[in-house]
Amino acid sequence: MRLTFLAFSIAAVAIFWVAPAELAAARTDTASEIRIVLQSQQGAWNRGDIDAFMNGYWHSDQTVFVSGDEVSRGWQKVLDRYKKKYSDRAKMGTLAFSDLEITTLSGDSAAVLGSWKLNRANDQPHGRFTLIFRRFPDGWKIVHDHTSAASPP
Repeated sequence: MRLTFLAFSIAAVAIFWVAPAELAAARTDTASEIRIVLQSQQGAWNRGDIDAFMNGYWHSDQTVFVSGDEVSRGWQKVLDRYKKKYSDRAKMGTLAFSDLEITTLSGDSAAVLGSWKLNRANDQPHGRFTLIFRRFPDGWKIVHDHTSAASPP
């Protein structure tokens, strides 16, 4: 009886020592994986490839994009919006993401708060975004994007 209790106690202590380390590693992996998605999107944008940029979004009718007073629902509508608003390289400019704060919500979801900036010939629009990511079999994807632009100076 004592031996069983002792073995159980040691196992319980080991779980409590290991679990925080494993949780921290999982959070780090999540953040790293999501940063890779955002870096890939930034690279695609800066190559002028909106189709590749959209690989970061969940390819679903349930994908949501909010900007200003407009809500776009569905991956295709988000793609169409981007292609209409950024119809040429001059309008696209060079994209930079910064100030990323990645918060793991569960094993398969995370929230990202960040800043965006476009460097273009005649202006530098910028603003903030909040993204909700979900982990799918093919990786982390944005399921909800709320992006706002700062008022021009």
